[in-house]
Amino acid sequence: MADFDRVIRNGTVVTAADVSRCDIGIRDGRIVALAERIVSDAPSIDAAGRLVMPGGIDSHVHIAQDGDDGTVMADDFLSGTTSAACGGNTTVIPFALQAKGRSLRAAVQDYHAKADGRCLVDYAFHLIVSDPTEGVLGQELPALVKDGYTSFKVFMTYDGLKLNDRELLEVFDVARRERALVMVHAENYDAIRFLTDRLERAGRTEPYYHTASRPVPVEREATHRAISFAEMIDVPIMIVHVSSADAIEQIRWAQGRGLKVFAETCPQYLTLTAEDLKALNMEGEKYVCSPPPRDKASQEACWTGLGNGLFSVFSSDHCPFRYDSPAGKKKHGERTAFRWVPNGIPGVETRLPILFSEGVGKGRLSLQQFVALTSTNHAQMYGLAPRKGSIAVGADADIAIWDPERRVTITQDLLHHGADYTPYEGMEVTGWPETVLVRGETVVEAGRVVGRPGHGRFLKRDLSPFAAPRGIRPTEYEA
Repeated sequence: MADFDRVIRNGTVVTAADVSRCDIGIRDGRIVALAERIVSDAPSIDAAGRLVMPGGIDSHVHIAQDGDDGTVMADDFLSGTTSAACGGNTTVIPFALQAKGRSLRAAVQDYHAKADGRCLVDYAFHLIVSDPTEGVLGQELPALVKDGYTSFKVFMTYDGLKLNDRELLEVFDVARRERALVMVHAENYDAIRFLTDRLERAGRTEPYYHTASRPVPVEREATHRAISFAEMIDVPIMIVHVSSADAIEQIRWAQGRGLKVFAETCPQYLTLTAEDLKALNMEGEKYVCSPPPRDKASQEACWTGLGNGLFSVFSSDHCPFRYDSPAGKKKHGERTAFRWVPNGIPGVETRLPILFSEGVGKGRLSLQQFVALTSTNHAQMYGLAPRKGSIAVGADADIAIWDPERRVTITQDLLHHGADYTPYEGMEVTGWPETVLVRGETVVEAGRVVGRPGHGRFLKRDLSPFAAPRGIRPTEYEA
């Protein structure tokens, strides 16, 4: 038997801990050797002048998540994971959505059927709990956590998804007992409805007013409430897609008190602003997402949070709809009110190049921070470590080889997602992934897709090491 199936030679290997010149020996889909020089006649990849990093893990993507109103998501699992791979990612974690009145277990089974045999990269599922009935909380959710679905998301807004305060507390309580990690979309539903109605009565229905219906206080209040509930129940939470300095201030306060409150931000909050929604001819619809992009000061606050460790992970919140489609952004007509525009933008393929160029390239982040924020921390947070998220002996050979000097202008024609536009059209970045290996098999080579659908495997996840409660709640002392 050959000593290695493949060797990656002469590259600069970057992990969350260090940077070194190192060869990598791969066998049976795993990293089995790291050495200054590996002597072998196995097939090799020459990575001279390149950065060799753990493949990205995007732990917040929406794929094949169509709406009950006929809205169709632009990516299925084939196009979504192809786009992910071309952007340097080797694992994605999308969401299995429970519709109101439906079984959570059935939602997971349906999602498996959509993904099976169609993925280029490895994948796991978060759950979305929209209907926390007694059966879901008492039976389905605990059983699914034990089956390896160890994180789930709750919404504080959106018709059909929002949970009221009592329901949030009930779900948090189950998460504490089962040691699951709760992801929270923190925006105040009633405030958004009130502001939306008021804007519509004033005739302010263009895409830009989406931002006015979701101002910073809407996010700040919900973030504070989610943190308060987490403190009350003593359960760790992840506040997702944080967009503003005010929400960051709430999270910093919680972390300063020793609460297990984690946070995520996304490329749109580093590069886009509310002004983008003023584009002519309703093209502002292309930038409609929630929370919306803010202003330059909010961008700087997010960059500071990435640099100082307030944010644990950097995800895309990839939520792709076609712009020029009656099943996408124009579902309710050519000049519909912002209320009816599907919320979400594509970004799984551009997440890593944007952060590399704007973060590492401009001195805001070190290479090690880049790897931590885009791969290692995701694996640790969501129960995928040590097999994912690092270049280490015994880990899966999930590797992205980057040309750090390659200059690219992002255009729709360059990308592989199912959407018909990119919100980052015309943006120039420096640094791009060239070759991507998933468990030792090349899926992208010199920028070309060479992987086969079905190579990606479903990942059963462990409990998050961050999901243990801090201690005993006051009510338990009293009991």
